[in-house]
Amino acid sequence: MSKCTNEYENEYWPKNEFVLGIDEAGRGPLAGPLTVAGVILPIGYDNDDIYDSKAISKKKRDDLFNTIMDEAIWFEIIHVSNDDIDKYDIYHADQRVMEDIASRAPSNIVLTDAMPINIEKKIIFNPIKGDQKSINIAAASILAKVSRDRLMEEYDAIYPGYGFKKNKGYPTKEHMQALEELGITPIHRKSFAPVRDVYMKIKLF
Repeated sequence: MSKCTNEYENEYWPKNEFVLGIDEAGRGPLAGPLTVAGVILPIGYDNDDIYDSKAISKKKRDDLFNTIMDEAIWFEIIHVSNDDIDKYDIYHADQRVMEDIASRAPSNIVLTDAMPINIEKKIIFNPIKGDQKSINIAAASILAKVSRDRLMEEYDAIYPGYGFKKNKGYPTKEHMQALEELGITPIHRKSFAPVRDVYMKIKLF
């Protein structure tokens, strides 16, 4: 079983420094929010099950979601609306919220999953595949994904026909067909090409 290498935690925990991990879920979907989470686990914390949220089962993610919230020193979860994604673009919407979380968190050691941020903290790292290298980033990835998935399941009941419960807003064949047949919903990202194309057709008529 894969386990986080914790190279940054192993450097700073012995110095009695808390480490903040930040990650997001939902950069690629055509609908729904971008969800960003930050987590600070206790110094020396160990849990072999906490790893990249995409690499573990839904059941394990759901179980770990509660464990992380119960055992974290600090955490925050933010849903970035599709309107803000359209306003700032997905990259900068993600970056802005990560900076907000990092600025509030009680830690000077900030890890993101390959997202550079600009804040007044002493040390910031943005490792590639951070959710496999840091237990704090991996924990954040789990909080973000589970929170977003649950919200998309609620949207499935509000906007039936798009398959949000299954595809979580990603551009599956079912979702693309629904876009053409049913049009766009209030949670669709109008700046994303497939949605923008449908939106422009509606405006033309």
